[in-house]
Amino acid sequence: MDINGQIAFLQKKVMEEKREIFEKFRLFLLEYNEKYNLTTIVEEKDIYYKHFLDSAVGEGLFSKNARVAEIGSGAGFPSLPLKLLRDDLSFDLFESVGKKCDFLRAFVDNFALSNVHIYNVRAEDAAKDSRFREKYDFATARAVARMNTLSEYCLPFVKVGGQFIAYKSGDVSEIKEAESAYKTLGARCKRVYEYSLPEGYGDRTLAVVEKVRPTPPKYPRGQGKERKQPL
Repeated sequence: MDINGQIAFLQKKVMEEKREIFEKFRLFLLEYNEKYNLTTIVEEKDIYYKHFLDSAVGEGLFSKNARVAEIGSGAGFPSLPLKLLRDDLSFDLFESVGKKCDFLRAFVDNFALSNVHIYNVRAEDAAKDSRFREKYDFATARAVARMNTLSEYCLPFVKVGGQFIAYKSGDVSEIKEAESAYKTLGARCKRVYEYSLPEGYGDRTLAVVEKVRPTPPKYPRGQGKERKQPL
């Protein structure tokens, strides 16, 4: 994927071609933000670049008709912008905070989205559930935890041959730091895309981690060990 060409293409798509739907998204987000404190990013241009465009950058990495698990959905980034751009994708959104799930459900209803399901559950619990474990073509997450911790939350959802796509800051050191975690969890880092958002909105990274064998049953460990004692 030509990441710089992708950004230019998606900037035009989000800011011009699909401006109407994304503007509706922005207003809907601000309305619910007053009640649920979903984001500290509230200025119009900031929302478009930091939330919408940044979420959209990875859309070319997801295969057609893929089933995707989003871990720690929060206000639905990157899943909701991706769904607005790629209706062929199916999403299961896992979020532990009830009010955020209320927002996500309201969004799905208001925007009449199909094949988007919301689960109010902790990722470490859902990953032990046979309905979800190793059932997804992709898992994705944005701004949830450091990469070694995040991998333990996300990779158990991914089937062998699938991928975990992590939206991270411009600091690639934590992606390299997590190499032992990938190996322990049955995966390998396949590709890292580094890019900069337009107009000085910051450096970002997309890490593509490929599942090469089943994750051992003991992971995720639960009881906060993913954060307290990262792999």
